[in-house]
Amino acid sequence: MALFKKRAAGKPGEWYYCLQHKKVEEGPECPAKDRFGPYTTRGEAEHAMETARERNLEWENDPKWHDPAARGDQE
Repeated sequence: MALFKKRAAGKPGEWYYCLQHKKVEEGPECPAKDRFGPYTTRGEAEHAMETARERNLEWENDPKWHDPAARGDQE
């Protein structure tokens, strides 16, 4: 049995989006593995999933990612 409960690292005023509970938190309430952030505003944290989708789409459509020469592939 642990004597001290390990708290998640972070500061009040930092905003996170919890992936497990699908909610915004001020200061980390959930483990780092279950959250996106920190964000500087509540609004940024509220749009975390939308931001992630946009970044994933940009990454998937990045011509450098699909360029065999940039990856070192030989055709």
